[in-house]
Amino acid sequence: MALIFPFFLGFIVAAIGITPPGLINMTAAKVSLKDGKTEAIFFAVGATIIVFFQTLLAVLFAKFINTHPEVINRLREIGLFIFIALTIYFFWKAKKPKLPKGEIKVRSKTNRFFLGMLLSTLNLFPIPYYVFVSISLSAYGYFSFLETFIYVFVTGVVTGSFLVFYLYIVYFKKREAKSSFLMNNGNYIIGTITGLVSVFTLFKLIKEFLG
Repeated sequence: MALIFPFFLGFIVAAIGITPPGLINMTAAKVSLKDGKTEAIFFAVGATIIVFFQTLLAVLFAKFINTHPEVINRLREIGLFIFIALTIYFFWKAKKPKLPKGEIKVRSKTNRFFLGMLLSTLNLFPIPYYVFVSISLSAYGYFSFLETFIYVFVTGVVTGSFLVFYLYIVYFKKREAKSSFLMNNGNYIIGTITGLVSVFTLFKLIKEFLG
């Protein structure tokens, strides 16, 4: 029972944080539509591996970051520039002429695996998110910084993250015939998401600076 609680706590926290459309799950859905379910699963596995390290790092340094709020601000500043760059990239890519179906290049599973790792690495959201969650839950007595609790919690986060990615992959794949809008406008959608994140982050930084 002592191990079940932190596992499901991590599972639920991950599901809450990842279920809304975001860079990783929308990209997983797009990969599923363009390259197939298997390629998308390789992408999800790569992304999930990085989520493991990000979550572990966030939890291990939660106390330190909580007593040094300037660290969180620095992460937000770095994340802002990264998401602005991603927004420009995806909108630029969306405007590039698409190859005819017969000329589409086949990408290897290895490339999709590392693409998942790359995009997940660039997505800094999990670090401040799990820092905030672990500190908040600890304040209410639901989270412990004991080693066993931490690793079981992180395992729950990884399981929940992969399940959400998989649900996105399966959902869009089953509706492939009705998902031409996502296929044709996937880069615009992802670019819009990263753009909104950039605006939100910039707003938060300005608000904290003026406050």
